[in-house]
Amino acid sequence: MRNLKDAKIALLEARMSDEMASLIERSGAARPFCVPAVRESLIENPETTQQVSTFIDHLVNADIRIVAFQTGVGVHALCKEAERLQRLPELLTALQQVTIVARGQKPSGALKRYGVQATISAREPYTTQDLLDAFDTIDVRGATIGVVHYGERNAAFVQSLQERGAHVEELCLYEWLMPEDTSLLQTLIHDIIDAQVDAVVFTSQIQVRHLFQIAADLNLAQELALALNTKTIVASIGPTCTGVLQNYGVTPHVVPEHPKMGHLVKALISYMSLPTAR
Repeated sequence: MRNLKDAKIALLEARMSDEMASLIERSGAARPFCVPAVRESLIENPETTQQVSTFIDHLVNADIRIVAFQTGVGVHALCKEAERLQRLPELLTALQQVTIVARGQKPSGALKRYGVQATISAREPYTTQDLLDAFDTIDVRGATIGVVHYGERNAAFVQSLQERGAHVEELCLYEWLMPEDTSLLQTLIHDIIDAQVDAVVFTSQIQVRHLFQIAADLNLAQELALALNTKTIVASIGPTCTGVLQNYGVTPHVVPEHPKMGHLVKALISYMSLPTAR
């Protein structure tokens, strides 16, 4: 690998790319380049508006006594729609009266900004199983649980709650979409295969899926997997992302002990500083 200060590090993150780039740069590497592999889009239609209104009604009437938030984006999306409906105070008051289970620090932090405290927070590394484990102390049989999904429906989570005897009321408020212009990702795929990229950083499983979807469209999925295993250092934020990479035949070189951006950057720079790093 070239000198660390000259290293080419690709970030597929969108929302936090500037923060991650700054962390990497301060660690002694050249400023990385960002190639967002996903865009988050709010679902704005009359059906979703009605679902949110009904969701708030059920909270206010105590029909829903437990709410699970999987992401901070989901928290903000729900509050934004409630505000548009002029029902945000109702929503926040009702949330303060129910049991809230959060999938880690991001939804917990987002709730705090609205003055709402999560009752239970899933432990690291914040997988679906960790979120389900957080429900072990709650009797959910016969209860209605409100589930605010991430950018796609978490069917496994819902099914597990239903198998425990719970009724589930779901909200899908935003979705993960492919970038409108995928030309930069196409170029990145060719550069990885041509050994022109020293490291690639994955911070969510959807980034992996989108990158390989584009590679498949280019008939380069196998070549991409081979290059990521042999030519480029692959950093993965945590077990969910790592599992999807492995499904595509890629074994990450760097997985931090804690699934957080700062730990990921530190682990990547440490690995790239080793004499044996590719």
